[in-house]
Amino acid sequence: MTIEASLRPRGPYSLALTCKRAHDATRRIDGRTLTAVVDAGGGPELARATQRGDGTLELRAETEAGLAELRFVLACEDDHSEFLRRFAEDPLLRGSIRHLRGLRPMRTSTVTQALLRAICGQLIEARRAFAIERNLIHATTERLDGLQAPPRPGHLARFAPAQLFRFGLPSRKATTLVRICRTLDIERFRDLPGDATERRLLRERGIGPWSIGVVWTEGLGRYDRGIVGDLGLLKLCSAIRGRWVDADDTAELLAPYEEWAGLACVYLLAGWRRGLVPVQLNGPMIRRERVQARYAT
Repeated sequence: MTIEASLRPRGPYSLALTCKRAHDATRRIDGRTLTAVVDAGGGPELARATQRGDGTLELRAETEAGLAELRFVLACEDDHSEFLRRFAEDPLLRGSIRHLRGLRPMRTSTVTQALLRAICGQLIEARRAFAIERNLIHATTERLDGLQAPPRPGHLARFAPAQLFRFGLPSRKATTLVRICRTLDIERFRDLPGDATERRLLRERGIGPWSIGVVWTEGLGRYDRGIVGDLGLLKLCSAIRGRWVDADDTAELLAPYEEWAGLACVYLLAGWRRGLVPVQLNGPMIRRERVQARYAT
């Protein structure tokens, strides 16, 4: 059985912008339609979304729980109009806000997948990190219509850390991932206060501000933690400041955006890719600064 619903997003919303970089093992874009496997509590199910010309979203899932989870994944009910108004004239954000105002970061259907993404992506290129994530999910979860179900803690807890090395995950990261999946009920984190969740995660070896930012933005659907130390953000911050920077500089860059730091990070990176953020350095110049900084220490 398929349940359908029409939904008017709260605030400016573009499915095309939100889904543009959202391909992973659990979802795909076919033309104007997003197809995703969502975790509906009782098990994985297929869900689909399209957006009409008037902005209305057409959603389909197998259960009401699936529809609710699809709405969460799409972030279509989390109005960010305050962010758009507050930073409309911000020197770094105004170009992105003007051209990308319907963008919201798409979320993972399980906190486990966001944690996996955070651990895989620690200070390596995004393409390599996503390949590790994709291969691990393909090896562990159920397949539906050519897509994989999002992982839950049990999918990863059954591995010994050494077994994850064959997927390209270094020993230290594998140990962190397996330990957390075995000892914490991370799917409950969406229902817990943010500060308590952050303190608990930061007690785990191998989890730092960057991982917190990824879990917050993609797993919990919160905008109040930036992705501090992200490699892309390091490059952008370096381009802005005219020298190679460190993680503390990225935290300083995001600090003015306060409770919107996570969303600001998304807009800054998306805008930079489109030439909408004013910078001092281009790609080759950033690489040169990075090499010089490495050999200067």
